Amino acid sequence: MLRKFNIRRLGVLSILLAPSRLRAFARGSELGLVLAAALIGLVAGVVVTGMSLITQEMHQLIFKIEEGERLSSMSALDQMIVFSAPLAGGILLGILVLILARWRKRPMVDPIEANALHGGRLSLNDSIIVAVQNVISNGFGASVGLEAGYTQLASGLASKLGLSLQLRRAELRILVGCGAAGAISAAFNAPLTGSFYAFELIIGSYTITSLAPVVVSALVSTIVARALVGSDFMIDVGSFGTVVTADYVPALLLGILCAGAGILLMKGVSFVEELARKSSVPSSIRPAIGGAVVGALALVSPQVLSGGHGALHLNLDHTATIASLLGILLLKSTASAVSIGSGFRGGLFFASLFMGALLGKIFAYSAPFIFAHATLTPVIYAVVGMSSLAVAVIGGPLTMTFLALEITGDFPITALVLAAVITASLTVRNTFGYSFATWRFHLRGESIRSAHDVGWIRNLTVDRLMRRDVRTASTHMTIADFRHDFPLGSTQRVVVLDDAGKYAGIVLVPEAHSEIVDESARTQEIGSLMKYQSDYLHPQMNAKQAVGIFDKTESEALAVIDNLIERNVVGLLTESHTLRRYSEELDQRRREISGEL
Repeated sequence: MLRKFNIRRLGVLSILLAPSRLRAFARGSELGLVLAAALIGLVAGVVVTGMSLITQEMHQLIFKIEEGERLSSMSALDQMIVFSAPLAGGILLGILVLILARWRKRPMVDPIEANALHGGRLSLNDSIIVAVQNVISNGFGASVGLEAGYTQLASGLASKLGLSLQLRRAELRILVGCGAAGAISAAFNAPLTGSFYAFELIIGSYTITSLAPVVVSALVSTIVARALVGSDFMIDVGSFGTVVTADYVPALLLGILCAGAGILLMKGVSFVEELARKSSVPSSIRPAIGGAVVGALALVSPQVLSGGHGALHLNLDHTATIASLLGILLLKSTASAVSIGSGFRGGLFFASLFMGALLGKIFAYSAPFIFAHATLTPVIYAVVGMSSLAVAVIGGPLTMTFLALEITGDFPITALVLAAVITASLTVRNTFGYSFATWRFHLRGESIRSAHDVGWIRNLTVDRLMRRDVRTASTHMTIADFRHDFPLGSTQRVVVLDDAGKYAGIVLVPEAHSEIVDESARTQEIGSLMKYQSDYLHPQMNAKQAVGIFDKTESEALAVIDNLIERNVVGLLTESHTLRRYSEELDQRRREISGEL
């Protein structure tokens, strides 16, 4: 018995100590992927805790607040510091932009784009840069949250681990989702929220294969964060009353209002970004200008500073007038749009929760005469509003529903939130069509609507699929000579070139040999039988685009040309081969998603 134990123990040690065996264990075993996810959860918990403590220390040093206090909840701050701190942060961030511009040319990839287009490949260097920029932005008081930095760095480390283990594409995407799940779970002390954030927003699907790794990562990161900082990350809504059936109609209306507010917020960020691009102000100067604007807004109310954790609790705990709540809502939304639009790095996750809570309380105070039988408890509608506005901006209806469940522990409120977030999500999808992340992709020219893996479609290009051994003929060749050079059975089709060697069309060999071509026509040039003179493919097209052109032209094969100017023929692609390869790849991805591999 002891010998068997020793053998097993040595077997485990040999796997852990030998890199090649460790890779094989992670790739060939579901347990191996779960263990990798647990390691990512540990790292994510440390990342979230570390970034949070650093920014909190920056707030204490820069704004002279006491330990344990939240920046956005302070009312007595030095006015000069309030104005100058975001300005100084913008200047520092501008210097960093100048340094990065010398060697960094392409845009940085976030976890959603990495999983959608790159099979989970995420640059760790880029992730560290984003995290540093996020810490600078939040630490100096810009109106952005840290969630973007949390998820970027944790997912970047997860991708690095997956690449070192040589994981397959589907497994690497899951591991990136584990990083994001761990980050959000630790940030909100909410493992269910983090798990479904990964399923809905980072991986793009829920499968049995991804369930265990993602949940394990979320649980481990939450435990680590609790062990390191206790309950600092919890959102405490206090007492909130009870939900009645009559609350559902006003909750649905609040969901629609939050959808509209979310769309306005996203367009506001885009407006500021577009305004900055069209101006003659260099990109390195824009954060300083944005910081000055945020500092000026903070002079009116410090609640616009940083992510808004302190301000959220402050407004949940205290009764305020509709006018003051509306004023804070407008100031915070303006500060967030200016911060992100001017170049500060961060996200709108917590900002949308804060603004949603404000909107929910405004709704609860202003609608009791319309909905006489509803409770319209301000705290309940604050929870409904924060979840609804967050789903409008971030996406993920189940993510925000579970967040409401984990911060309240109340199932009736969760059911009310579920109805509101579904309403908000449907409204945004049918009127706007984007979340904040995918809207920014759209502005950049990317057609990504979610984290579903479409990168393999883009990688399955015409260049990869086409035949390069193309048989060609001149347009001046006679039909008789063509029959001689290309007898029946030698090939199905021949690409015809003009005097300059450019693409002219395609001639079908059976048609050139058919009885339709009489003896008198044999001396005519082969150009008279050409087809598809204006129909061709480009090497950069993907298989889906090629199939669409085949359907449109009703052709079985098309020539591939390098560009529209030179029109040099570089290959030939048939519809049957394209459909077969496309179907093979699609079936493989479906098997990977369903966990059959």
